[in-house]
Amino acid sequence: MRVVLQRSKQASVTVDGQVTGQIDKGYVLLVGITHGDTEADADYLASKIAKTRIWEDEAGKMNIAIKEHGGAILSVSQFTLYADTKKGNRPSFTAASRPEHSEPLWEYFNEALRKEGLEVQTGIFGAMMDVSLVNDGPVTIIFDSPAK
Repeated sequence: MRVVLQRSKQASVTVDGQVTGQIDKGYVLLVGITHGDTEADADYLASKIAKTRIWEDEAGKMNIAIKEHGGAILSVSQFTLYADTKKGNRPSFTAASRPEHSEPLWEYFNEALRKEGLEVQTGIFGAMMDVSLVNDGPVTIIFDSPAK
């Protein structure tokens, strides 16, 4: 699994003119799933993200996790995180998992985040989504479960 985390001041996802998920401060998570990813990968990343300390303390040092700081998660499935751009000008997406594997695993990941005590809003799996966010910092971090 690959997750791109963006610390945000506010964010929302709109599908067909309807807001499906919206947060104030927190994290926007762009979530990609590849072949062979498992619930263990989802559990690992949910725990890692919940405990990552990227909010400033009183000394201005990134030292506070989201649960301490407060905030919510906006989780957006994004198969394009597994684009292969090595050949030609049109990306290949063969490394992205098929929907029958990735949708249930994305849902499991979102539940794992909730079990960590986080509020989770989402986009809609497989839909064309308009994602809007005000990046805070900017702070952007990439997590890969194979790197655990």
